[in-house]
Amino acid sequence: MSKCILITGCSSGIGAAMAREFHRRGHVVYATARKLEALAPLAAEGLRTLALDVTDDATIAAALAVVQSEQGRIDLLVNNAGFSQVGAVIDLTREDLRKQYETNVIAPVAVTRAALPLLRAAVAKSGAAVLANVGSIVGLFTTPFAGAYCSSKAAFHSLSDAMRMELAPFGIRVVTIQPGGVRSSFGDNGEAALRLPEASFYQPVAKNVHARAQAGQRGATPVDEFVGPVVDALLGNTPPSIIRGGKNSTRLPLMKQLLSTKTFDGKLSHMFGLDKFKP
Repeated sequence: MSKCILITGCSSGIGAAMAREFHRRGHVVYATARKLEALAPLAAEGLRTLALDVTDDATIAAALAVVQSEQGRIDLLVNNAGFSQVGAVIDLTREDLRKQYETNVIAPVAVTRAALPLLRAAVAKSGAAVLANVGSIVGLFTTPFAGAYCSSKAAFHSLSDAMRMELAPFGIRVVTIQPGGVRSSFGDNGEAALRLPEASFYQPVAKNVHARAQAGQRGATPVDEFVGPVVDALLGNTPPSIIRGGKNSTRLPLMKQLLSTKTFDGKLSHMFGLDKFKP
């Protein structure tokens, strides 16, 4: 049976690829993004596209009103929208941190809350609905120059865990997707948001700060290769609680578990040039 699926953050990368794959398999897909014009390629392929800024309650409500009118339910909601604030923690402003947490942590909960009646309508019709939250493997460990992003994904994982337990009694299965390196424009977007003030302590390793923005793109898994198995899992009768895929999605979390904190910190500090500084 065809499912009704809404995905946030579909202007590029994982969101766009997931939207295309679900559409290819015959499902009704609402691909959303902050700027409707960014979705023109998907619209040209026959997908339903809607403007939805995850940080704006009015646009969330407007998009969901369209889905309510046309489909009356959401079988699968994918909270994918997000961005990476690159920079040393002490270089980030209050506003940098607020924006990171607003988009990556608070906004997906707001979208879910607003979509809950449509998810429950799907449960009433077919007996189940799925909420998929896109986190990251860096929610399982932290790297230099990405503390804001890593911590936002760790927080989102915790909220997703809570929602998994809290929504289960109502027939809504919650899945946390934890991508590793997946080829996309995510690194370019992170570099655009990079914070490195002229007076920063980290100017001597500026190239390493910039390299952090693109770290996940080196040797990254092609996005279609990542998306296929994820879509398979989400469409299964019993989707798993956690889905991982992409480059280093197994290796790095395992290293974090097996290595001492000193050893793991040392490897990351060397990778990003922090061992060049002398106490």
